[in-house]
Amino acid sequence: MVVFVLGERFPEVLRAAASGDGAAFATLWRDIHPPMLRYLWVASGDAAEDLASEVWLEVARGLARFKGGEHEFRSWLFTMARRRVIDRHRYQARHPVSPTGDIEPLDRPAADDTFSAAVEGISTGAALALIATLPRDQAEIIVLRVVVGLDAAEVARIVGKSPGAVRVAAHRGLRALSARLSGVSGPLSPGQRDTAADLGGVAL
Repeated sequence: MVVFVLGERFPEVLRAAASGDGAAFATLWRDIHPPMLRYLWVASGDAAEDLASEVWLEVARGLARFKGGEHEFRSWLFTMARRRVIDRHRYQARHPVSPTGDIEPLDRPAADDTFSAAVEGISTGAALALIATLPRDQAEIIVLRVVVGLDAAEVARIVGKSPGAVRVAAHRGLRALSARLSGVSGPLSPGQRDTAADLGGVAL
């Protein structure tokens, strides 16, 4: 279960951030940016950083108009993130990429890879790689439920499905992940055991 670290501090932090307090906005960013990047990585791969920047720009523009608590804030933010993912998929469908002849410059690591820093050394990275092998709708729902910590009703509003359909998709995806983990030959590594525990702990 994801712990909402701001808790009772959230209204105060939100008001300060909406009033232009940079430190308060940074507090919101530190709380939500890592799980948002994990969601965007599963949903859009290497575009995660770019999409996250677009989402935070939209958050900054609309923050003064937002009403609600920490759960509602996360739901609002991930709704925006999902819209960005959908827009990107539509754009890619209309503008397929032609590979360049020289890909070496494209393979150079960025100077500041926030996503890699956020997931480096934690078992969530193994879970994300496994989740990304699922059908897109199941992967998206599992990330929102397990990694982000939203309940079925909140996820349903974000993805445009009923809570029942969200639970069914999550159940099928988790069963598939469990089967894949069980099919690993030999004893599970510590990272795989952590992944299994992370994925098995969600209440559908």
